[in-house]
This record gives sequence, C-alpha cells and structure tokens, in this order.
Amino acid sequence: MKKVEADTLEEAYQKAATLLDCSITELQYEVLQYPSRGILGLLKKKAIIVATCKEVVNTPTTPSVEKHEDISIEEEVAVEIVDTITEETTTHIVDKKEPKESYEVKNDTVLDNFFSSDHQEDINKELSVLVETELKKLMEHSCFDIDVVEVDVVDNIAYIFIDGEDAALLIGKEGYRYNALSYMLFNWLNSKYDLYIKLEIAEFISTQREMIKNYIKPVIEQAYNEGRAKTRFLDGILVQLALEELREEFPDKYVAIKTAKNGKRFVVINEFNSKPNA
Repeated sequence: MKKVEADTLEEAYQKAATLLDCSITELQYEVLQYPSRGILGLLKKKAIIVATCKEVVNTPTTPSVEKHEDISIEEEVAVEIVDTITEETTTHIVDKKEPKESYEVKNDTVLDNFFSSDHQEDINKELSVLVETELKKLMEHSCFDIDVVEVDVVDNIAYIFIDGEDAALLIGKEGYRYNALSYMLFNWLNSKYDLYIKLEIAEFISTQREMIKNYIKPVIEQAYNEGRAKTRFLDGILVQLALEELREEFPDKYVAIKTAKNGKRFVVINEFNSKPNA
C-alpha cells in the first residue's frame, strides 16, 4: 500500500501506478484529500490517495491489439474506451426423432432464455437511468454549461452522449479533457457497475472519425498495392479510430497498434504469416 501526494488526482494515480509497478486501471485506491486551488494561492490543497494493486480478471479483447507499459494515461484511456465484449450464443436444434419429453425440455430452455433476456433488458434500463442521473449531478457541479446528458447501457457498454454550450471546452485542445473525462468515467463505471464506455461529446468522435477516414485513404491504397502499410504516429483517440477503420477494411490481415522506441504509437497492416513491422 502506498500513500501518494500530487497536485491533481490524475498525477496521484500515475505516481501510484509507477510506485506499485502496475497499470493505472489496476489500482485500488481511496482518496484521502481532494485537491483544491485555494483562494489567491492560499489554502491550496494537494490530492492525497492511498493505493494498492488489485488483481485483474482478464476480459475478452481484440486478439491482435498490443498494450505497452509505456502508454500514457490518455492513450491508455483511448485503448480502454474502445474495448468490446463478445457474447457467445448457443443455437438449440431440435431433432425430429427425439421423444416429446426431450422437445419439451428444449422448449423450456428457450423459454427461460427468453425471460432471461427480458430481465437483462430491465437491468440495462435501470442502469441507464442510474448512471444518467449520477452523471447529470456531476455535470451540475462542474464549471461547464452542459444541458444534455444521455446514457444507454447495452451489452455491458454504457453509451454516453454529452452536449451543451461548453461542449467544446469539455473536449479541450486536441481532446485532452475528453481523454481525461473518459479515463475517469471508465474507472468509475467499470469498478462500480462492471461497465465499459463509449463517450461522445457533441460530435467530437464523429468529426475525428471522418478526419481519420480521409487520412487513411492512401494507407489503404498502399496496403492493397504492396500487401502492407503503416500510419504515421497518432495521438490519443486517433490511433484507436484508425485501428477500427483499418480492421474493418482488412478483416483478413494482421492490423495492430505498435509503439515506437520514442513512445509514439501507430497502426501497422501486414499478412498474418509475415513478421509485423517494428
């Protein structure tokens, strides 16, 4: 267990993760003191937390995405906010030669699954309302003028939409506030409700996605012509959006995020049987 002090909670989380030699998302922490700017520089308070490393249960992730210990907070968030959960379904086939009793058992199984599905929808609706209510309270206590907060929970993912007069300020220059907010929301909702998130503020993600689509056009052309290609270095959410678009374009190729020696990240496209670019 480590006690850490820093100017902000984000810095405290990062210091604690470094001291405990684990990922920020693996931290189990208690905030002893929240930071305060004070008045005219007086009565300023630092953030103080007590943290330990919790045991992490592996969750299904896209097989070819590689995570690196040198990923920054914002980049780790970007990777985390786009992690998805796959659900396996079993098809029940009734053999006409089976006796009536066996058919009735299979019918009961299908009926149970039907009601179980309805129950899950009710849980999702309750979670959506609960998270939306708590998120609205959070926005009310912030310094941003936000009047639209919508949450829809589907398949363990909270789809969050936020908009208002200060939406651009909430995104921040180059999306740094967006990444920080995504990081905080993910840690809150994942630890409390076991949810992943997809956050959209105004049309930030839509705009970024369109920009990436235009950028990767020559990358796609090169991959078709030469069988391999890579993007330039990309920051924050952009590298994840590029990964999604390129995987959709090349479902039969090896498409993954790589980290250069300088810590910068990019996406590579290769054949599965060839050694990926370093």
